[in-house]
Amino acid sequence: MNILHLKKNIEFQNVYKNGKSFANRYFVMYILKNDLSENRLGISVSKKVGNSVVRHRITRLVREVFRLKGQLFNSGLDIVVTARTGAVGIKYAEAEKAVLHLGKLHNAVLIQ
Repeated sequence: MNILHLKKNIEFQNVYKNGKSFANRYFVMYILKNDLSENRLGISVSKKVGNSVVRHRITRLVREVFRLKGQLFNSGLDIVVTARTGAVGIKYAEAEKAVLHLGKLHNAVLIQ
């Protein structure tokens, strides 16, 4: 499944302002319904989290979770995942568990 990405700042701002958010110790997930048949993913990792190597690794982890598990999410959603400082050094399994946990809180994940 090909993942569409949110790229423009205004798209992120729209999800932040109009979407719902839930958080756990690693991530904050904002979800807003869009009028498309596909999901769009945005990933935000602040400089507070770490240097560029750390930030990029977290981004790749989240992108990989959606590449492998994205089909579990309902379609037609704009999803923004923001990393928290607790996400530094997490393994893939923890990232997957955290992202799916937030998806379930949003009722956006199809039950496995």
